[in-house]
Amino acid sequence: LGEAKNLPTYPGPNKMRDCYCTVNLDQEEVFRTKIVEKSLCPFYGEDFYCEIPRTFRHLSFYIFDRDVFRRDSIIGKVAIQKEDLQKYHNRDTWFQLQHVDADSEVQGKVHLELRLSEVITDTGVVCHKLATRVLECQGLPIVNGQCDPYATVTLAGPSRQSEAKKTKVKKKTNNPHFDEVFYFEVTRPSSYNKKSHFDIEDVDEVDKMEIRVDLWNASNLKFGDEFLGELRLPLKFLRQSSSYEAWYFLQPRDNGNKSLKPDDLGSLRLNVVYTEDHVFSSDYYSPLRDVLLKSADVEPVSASAAHILGEVCREKQEAAIPLVRLFLHYGRIVPFISAIANAEVKRTQDPNTIFRGNSLTSKCIDETMKLAGMHYLQVTLKPIIDEICQVHKPCEIDPVKLKDGENLENNRENLRQYVDRIFTVITKSGVSCPTVMCDIFFSLRESAAKRFQGDQDVRYTAVSSFIFLRFFAPAILSPNLFQLTPHHPDPQTSRTLTLISKTIQTLGSLSKSKSANFKESYMATFYDYFNEQKYADAVKNFLDLISSSGRRDHKSIEQPILLKEGFMIKRAQGRKRFGMKNFKKRWFRLTNHEFTYQKSKGDHPLCSIPIENILAVERLEEESFKMKNMFQVIQPERRVLYIQANNCVEAKDWIDILTKVSQCNKKRLTVYHPSAYLNGHWLCCKATADNTPGCTPCTGGLPANIQLDIDGDRETERIYSLFNLYMPKLEKMQEACGSKSVYDGPEEEEYSTFIIDDPKETYKTLRLIIEGVGTLEQEHAQYKRDKFKKTKYGSQEHPIGDKSFQTYIRQQSEISAHSI
Repeated sequence: LGEAKNLPTYPGPNKMRDCYCTVNLDQEEVFRTKIVEKSLCPFYGEDFYCEIPRTFRHLSFYIFDRDVFRRDSIIGKVAIQKEDLQKYHNRDTWFQLQHVDADSEVQGKVHLELRLSEVITDTGVVCHKLATRVLECQGLPIVNGQCDPYATVTLAGPSRQSEAKKTKVKKKTNNPHFDEVFYFEVTRPSSYNKKSHFDIEDVDEVDKMEIRVDLWNASNLKFGDEFLGELRLPLKFLRQSSSYEAWYFLQPRDNGNKSLKPDDLGSLRLNVVYTEDHVFSSDYYSPLRDVLLKSADVEPVSASAAHILGEVCREKQEAAIPLVRLFLHYGRIVPFISAIANAEVKRTQDPNTIFRGNSLTSKCIDETMKLAGMHYLQVTLKPIIDEICQVHKPCEIDPVKLKDGENLENNRENLRQYVDRIFTVITKSGVSCPTVMCDIFFSLRESAAKRFQGDQDVRYTAVSSFIFLRFFAPAILSPNLFQLTPHHPDPQTSRTLTLISKTIQTLGSLSKSKSANFKESYMATFYDYFNEQKYADAVKNFLDLISSSGRRDHKSIEQPILLKEGFMIKRAQGRKRFGMKNFKKRWFRLTNHEFTYQKSKGDHPLCSIPIENILAVERLEEESFKMKNMFQVIQPERRVLYIQANNCVEAKDWIDILTKVSQCNKKRLTVYHPSAYLNGHWLCCKATADNTPGCTPCTGGLPANIQLDIDGDRETERIYSLFNLYMPKLEKMQEACGSKSVYDGPEEEEYSTFIIDDPKETYKTLRLIIEGVGTLEQEHAQYKRDKFKKTKYGSQEHPIGDKSFQTYIRQQSEISAHSI
């Protein structure tokens, strides 16, 4: 989320607004930025990443203006259809903000059955009757925190409109089951012509008629009921078959005012990266996966499949992300990184430039540190970063940027204290550094020392160029990107963190003339504080510790690791015999030791569940309490804690991480109740005893390692997609191998970009990759064809009005349209 520009001015005297931006799946908010105060061009600069746990039609971004006294008002929105996300993939794009009103906020689908029948009256005259059955709706929007929907059905034609017939209101659900039938007379017998508009209508007239279904939210506000969406169906399609039953997407109301020029509400800059992978079961990937996992053992490593992926991808980062995850999943990351790092060191001429480029090695190590080192950062940096963000001590040391009333010496002292504390925390944290990172650093140090034997410092700089320059310094600079803070810090805090990050980076780099490293004279002056030998010694001791092999296992003195925390709503567990079982908002906290909740952050826990007492974590069906995004934590003696998360993304995150930490519990359940025990019976299986064993098998089966929840097949599918995308480059590389092995003269220009040390070995690997990718491509094509044959337009999965399915039909146009 970049920034907004030219928002409309506030009608009051100061004209400025306090705005924030939300990210929504359809209309469900899944993320909110910080508020930028007093601006019509707010800069957010925030990144948000999530796995999408459900189907959706639009990815929407709303800009709100905070109002202290009333509900925050919406300024405008950007809604991108799911089918269009690829158009904007990974590109900074400016979007015009659109108006938001009830008609634009339509979502959900409706299930209808229509039947047109001929009725013969007593006098022998034929007339037509239409039966409309409204069965159910799904995924209606929640308006102002509630949804009490009902439907109205109307038959309309050029010369008449029947009264609207109305279903019962269904309370507190956005998936209502109506199952109500309404009858309409379409044509009247000819004798019935007392009123002109009931004259007999011929077939053409019937063709012009339509049935209209509107959905409303029964509101108790004085403004009347809120419109949720409509559907208009012409009757002429009932001429082929007299009855028709299907699902439809609800549509916005056509107000006929589309021609009005929209007000200029400003614009929003976004960069959206959306990936969707269709993953097969594990056996499909064996050939490609085996070639990839052997990469560490291939001689030379430049002839391995993983190295080739790095060569053909446009950005090394693209290749590094799935490779690192795959190798971590199969425990092969250390040998793989050692092999590519060793090859890179051999190609390096100057010890001062070691690991400074954006090579596959450095990108893979960055990615490994980000995945394996997340908890390490939380333990070392989070407490002090939180303090810096909350206390707002002035730390500006550039005389030009000093604010009125600030004292340069005081600011320097504030900054020196922060740098000192962070430096101490980092250099004392060696024992907490994750084993996988230490093993990689050991291998880097060995390779560098062997290659540059005359340089005593290279074994330190090889490691510090990662741990300081590419791990701690960026985490201090942008704590939100490393999950240390929820949002991008405000400008003053950001400036403080920049100054700290620069100093820590220089301290860690161990270069000889420190002050010469700074372009700014004020930084050189400030750095004189740290020009003592004790700082260099502390860095060297720390680097020695994290890059020595055979470190002790420090599990025994392990501090609890905070995994996740936040507000959610929970239902009383019935621990008191006569207590009320009501719902309350509580601050939840999960460590690798226990799951607790308290009234608010920092209070004493009201309840603590040891991890070994979590026997299952499962979703709870909405019907139980008429509440969405609920899940249950099942404990011994059938005690159940029911919790409601704020949105579907957060619910999935909590369920996943709770399942993961409790995965190895010996008494984990195999069955559970998907609904609650209310009014003397289980809603799901109707059993009356509260200790009845569950009626549904438990989900789960995630890997037991808390830190890394990686799906190896999904990563292999991602790698397949990349190889497939860059197939022309793979073929070019094959040509380059052929040309190199036959002709040893100067290379052709187009081949010189590839690193090919051994043309024969590289060619062999390329052949295996191209074969594996070709096989998978055929499997995908076959799967699509099979799916297409089975898919019915108008089914619950593909309601009528489903744009993505219509696009899909166009893509599959070689199949005759009759199979739909």
